[in-house]
Amino acid sequence: MNKQKNDFLELEHTYMQLPNVFFSKQVPSLVPNPKLVIFNDALAETLGINEAAFKSDEGVQVLAGNTLLGPSIAQAYAGHQFGYFTMLGDGRAVLLGEYQAPDGILYDVQLKGSGRTPYSRRGDGKAALGPMLREYIISEGMYGLGIPTTRSLAVVTTGEQIRRETMLEGAILTRLAKSHIRVGTFQYAARYGTLGDLKALADYTVGRHFRETQAIKTNEKEDNPYIDLLRQVISRQAKLISKWQLVGFIHGVMNTDNMTISGETIDYGPCAFMDTYHSKTVFSSIDEAGRYAYGNQPAMAAWNLTRFAEALLPLLHENEEQAVLIAQSELEQFEKLYKTYWQQGICAKLGFQEVTKENMLLVKRLLELMESHEADYTNTFRLLTIGEEKLLDFWQAEEGKAWWEEWQKSLSVQNRTKEDIKKIMMAHNPVVIPRNHQVEAALSDATQAHDLSKLHKLLEVLKNPYDYSKDYGTYISVPKSNGCGYRTFCGT
Repeated sequence: MNKQKNDFLELEHTYMQLPNVFFSKQVPSLVPNPKLVIFNDALAETLGINEAAFKSDEGVQVLAGNTLLGPSIAQAYAGHQFGYFTMLGDGRAVLLGEYQAPDGILYDVQLKGSGRTPYSRRGDGKAALGPMLREYIISEGMYGLGIPTTRSLAVVTTGEQIRRETMLEGAILTRLAKSHIRVGTFQYAARYGTLGDLKALADYTVGRHFRETQAIKTNEKEDNPYIDLLRQVISRQAKLISKWQLVGFIHGVMNTDNMTISGETIDYGPCAFMDTYHSKTVFSSIDEAGRYAYGNQPAMAAWNLTRFAEALLPLLHENEEQAVLIAQSELEQFEKLYKTYWQQGICAKLGFQEVTKENMLLVKRLLELMESHEADYTNTFRLLTIGEEKLLDFWQAEEGKAWWEEWQKSLSVQNRTKEDIKKIMMAHNPVVIPRNHQVEAALSDATQAHDLSKLHKLLEVLKNPYDYSKDYGTYISVPKSNGCGYRTFCGT
């Protein structure tokens, strides 16, 4: 499909080449008085996007959805929400098209909070300023931490008030993603589409995200490309979830419609970062049973991937029993891959060159000490990195000192200098994360006083979270309550 030429973004519309069952043509709702709140200059520069054009009056109209760059759609998908299957879709988002970056990668350009669609159910399709700025902050924080994520290009206010528990200022987020294809998209195709629809979606996904398997293979000795699709999605998700766990990130709503095939983190609703280390930490106000607690995230990822494999069964083998055996064989790799990625990461956080039984026992004992002494997750590893272990509460206890001595002994037998060990630890232990209390303070000023100074300062700090040469001041401090009782909300 030809690109739509304009002064802002030349967009392609490859997703619209899929069968019509996968989307509905949808224009954003007109908004009365859009104003630019924040624009991601760094992202625009990286992707070759015309920053000046979007900051103009005409550009703000584009970011608000009042001016279209071509045909726009709302995507259809389904999914398991807290374990229960339901029909879903873009209930408050519109896909404007795909932008090709200078490196050739296509990025979806989506407006979030742009009004009702055929999939809105009882929702108004709108979004409030606070949650949209929150997604902007957290997604940029994740990017700084080196974790695959969707990115936020801009937030505009709409000039409207929207009703939630109270009346709130309306806003629209412009989100970029390598695609918005989800596990739930495949579930939708398997449940509501034909085999041809499912195959079309799989072929499109392979071509967009897994070019090395794009050609549908005809040689019987070669792998089925759909098996390879399942295999690669499993690998990407194993790596992604390990990265979440290593920095204490809790997504909060790991439904199958919130797991992307591309391996990007998506939908920053009730997410948060852990302060006090505890495997059962939950922040989401709607996760009353702790289904998506910090310690459950790897298992929930495996559960979601099982739903993905179920959707792919007709493509894995024409014989259902054989298809199930293939799926089971591939799914078994998730735990192994996740364990490998996480163990390598956690050992690097402690300066270990290799994953050994002895090193993993030290990791286990450290996490037990952290949990029993209610230690801050990020600051524990930061203080160990810079040699300030005496500031840790558990170091004052005999078992803490004993652990530290054994850790030092294990490091000493490695064929590396102390400086090399420190460099590895610095590369894997962030100094700063998007602390929940700091995010809330920035959002409070932005939404109540239209003062974005705290927000901009926080974003600047989060650009280089592994830079130990900087003085981050209060950004490394923990809240007085140390995160206890903090609750997040989905913002819908």
